Amino acid sequence: MQPVFERETLVRFGHCDPSGIVFFPRYFELLQAFVEDWFNDGLGVRYASLLEPRRISLPSVQLQTRFERASREGDTLTQRLWIERVGRRSITLRVSFDGPEGTRVAFGQVLVCTSLETQQSQPLPEDVRAALVRAVQVANGD
Repeated sequence: MQPVFERETLVRFGHCDPSGIVFFPRYFELLQAFVEDWFNDGLGVRYASLLEPRRISLPSVQLQTRFERASREGDTLTQRLWIERVGRRSITLRVSFDGPEGTRVAFGQVLVCTSLETQQSQPLPEDVRAALVRAVQVANGD
């Protein structure tokens, strides 16, 4: 299956620790920015509109991470995202950040649609769910 969203990002000085490689928590910041951009640019759903006025959040409830190779300042990483599952209240994603020689870091992530008012899970909004289903269909060649 083809990724549903892909882009390149530059590893910057601020991502790196004194040894010159990406400080591992920065990968999680890059992941969050990538998912937000996927909503905005890939799904056509403004991520900020979920928080205000809709009062919806999509927190990670599960995040598996596999670090495979180091990334250094100046490297270009290709970020790729696949949708593994669209549930009624959650989305399961697979994400990789790849360099020319292969994967640098890979993630398995589950996001749950949550009310900011009650802090309880709730069904995904219909427009979000429809955008997710369309993305899966396009990736599958349907």
